[in-house]
Order: sequence, then C-alpha cells, then structure tokens
Amino acid sequence: MTHTAHQHTAAGHSHGHSHGHGHDAANTQIEILDLDAEVLADQIASIVDSLPVPTPPTTIVDLGAGTGAGALALLRRFPDAQVTAVDTAPAHLRRLVEKADAAGVADRVHPVEADLNAQWPPLGAPELVWASASLHHVDDPARVLRLVHGLLAPGGLFALVELADFPRFLPAGAPAESPGLEDRCHAATPRHEGHADHRGTDWTPHLIEAGFTIEAHRTVTITLAPPLPDAVGRYALNALRGLRHRAADALAPEDLAVLDRLIDPDDPRGVLRRPDLTVRTERVVWAARKP
Repeated sequence: MTHTAHQHTAAGHSHGHSHGHGHDAANTQIEILDLDAEVLADQIASIVDSLPVPTPPTTIVDLGAGTGAGALALLRRFPDAQVTAVDTAPAHLRRLVEKADAAGVADRVHPVEADLNAQWPPLGAPELVWASASLHHVDDPARVLRLVHGLLAPGGLFALVELADFPRFLPAGAPAESPGLEDRCHAATPRHEGHADHRGTDWTPHLIEAGFTIEAHRTVTITLAPPLPDAVGRYALNALRGLRHRAADALAPEDLAVLDRLIDPDDPRGVLRRPDLTVRTERVVWAARKP
C-alpha cells in the first residue's frame, strides 16, 4: 500500500509500505498482519461485539483492510453482512480472500484496490464503516472523514480504531543485561519524515466537525500474560526486528548488541525461546453515528 489506506499493526509500522523492496518485504508485511490478527483475535472480536448496532448491518466497508483481521471479525459478528474490503496492496487483498475462503465466507467479501488519498471508487451506501489503524496515515483526515460521512447510509455507524501505542513484549526489568531496552528502542524510533502521521490524535472534535455524533469513545487496554502461544514469540520477533531497523542509528552499541541477540532466532536468549513474553498495548475506539 501507499501511506494512505494502511495500518500500523500492533506489531509495528508495517501495513502499507515496506521498509525494503520486493517479494520478501511484502511477505513480511503479510506475516506481521496475520500474526497481529492471530494474537489479538479475542480483543478484535470484543471491540466488534461492543459496537452500538441495534440493527445488525448487512453492508459494511472496511477501509485499510489489510489481510482481513477486522473484515473477518465483522463477518463472524454479523452473519448476514457483506463486507467491501478496501486496501491499496493487492497482496494484502489476495491474502484476505484466501483467509475468507478458508473460513467459508469468501462469497461475502468484496476486495477493492483503492487509495484513500485519491478519488474513491463507488462503495455503495454501507450501514457500517470500519477503519482500524488506517486513518492516522492519510494525508488529509478531514477530507476522509467527510467522505466516510457522505458514504454512510443515514443512521449508519463509523467505527474508528487506532493504536494508542505500539505493544511491549518484555517483562519489567528484562532483558537482565539491558533493562529498559524495549522502551529505549521505542523512544529512539523516529517518526516517518515526509509522510503524514496522526498517531495520538483525539479524533472526537474531527468526527464532530465532519457531522458525526459520538456514541462511544473508550480505550481498550490489552494485557496478555504467559503462558502464551508460540505465535506471540513470532509476533515479538517481527516487532523487534522492525524496531531495530528504525532505531539502530540512535541506539548505544551495547543496546544494539543485546537487541541483536533477542531477534536472533537461534539464540537461546532470543524472544522465540523466552517463556516470559507478554503483550501490552492499547487501542482507542470511537463509535460515531451519521444522523
């Protein structure tokens, strides 16, 4: 994808553009998105379940759908619904369709390749629009919110989910040889120069300005404690590899050496072999109604 209809997954800045090039980078993005969906499946389902939808929607649009974490949760929650999944990355949409087929719901998914910063294709008049971790990177959020408002059917709901921060995986005081390493890595990570980055925005006034009525606004705190499935180790590995890529220039050599051991899949002290990993993150959820 471009820097438009994409997500920062909970594991890091991955959904939308690669920090490398070619097939391997695309596959890494897909792996991170799939791990994000697998590890946080219960939390995503809980957010979907909490949406104020007294009448189950039959038409849904997922903006920045990635490989389908939100779309598939919405299809499970609303068994009579059809979902139009919008993303600019064809590889993500192909993976989404594969997952929908495996879940037996491929006939209810309609992939649309589109850029949220450009002119939107016809997307119908959905009763629910879902945007998870995609709005913070559009060039002109006010324009996108106006387009969402115009797109929705009267009385329709816009569900906006954003990351409060990227997750942490190491317990307090770890690793023993470099306590606080994970926080230092995040602190050293630069924002992406030359690209929109609206992380941390309070979307409430912007939604109201676009014509929405706020029906719910809450922060979801996610804490997963050990023992955890093996997917969490792979999830942490991908996240910390991304951190190393972005923060390496700002880290002290001794921190970089410890980080390299953590992300070495063959190191007995690496995250793939740590039994004490956790997942700690937050999502902020807005449910905004079009009158």
